[in-house]
Amino acid sequence: MQRTMLLAKLHRVTVTHSELHYEGSCAIDEDLLDASDIREYQAIDIYNVNNGQRFSTYAIRAERGSGIISVNGAAARLAAPGDLIIIAAFASYNELELQRYEPKLVYVDAQNHMIKQRGQIPVQMALAS
Repeated sequence: MQRTMLLAKLHRVTVTHSELHYEGSCAIDEDLLDASDIREYQAIDIYNVNNGQRFSTYAIRAERGSGIISVNGAAARLAAPGDLIIIAAFASYNELELQRYEPKLVYVDAQNHMIKQRGQIPVQMALAS
């Protein structure tokens, strides 16, 4: 059996550009592509924290170290510069691969430079009311 699992997540990156008349895609700083193991032209899902929009596109490379996150083409109507987004990529794994499975979770600062990586989302205790 194959299971589709989260391969990688770029958590709360900030959109730096929104190019309506550019060929559709999402340009991502090459440092973030490397850290997350997202490949150029790979399918990605984008979740806009600011407006709730969820959409799919593909990744392309932006200049290494630039912090660029550019939402392009028709998707530019769904994310504006300054919006916080989550970028996710998924992959299929067999049961043997799942024994060693660990997603690549990448966290960034306000300039979209990586500040930490994790292999799992920490379990958080519910806040006391």
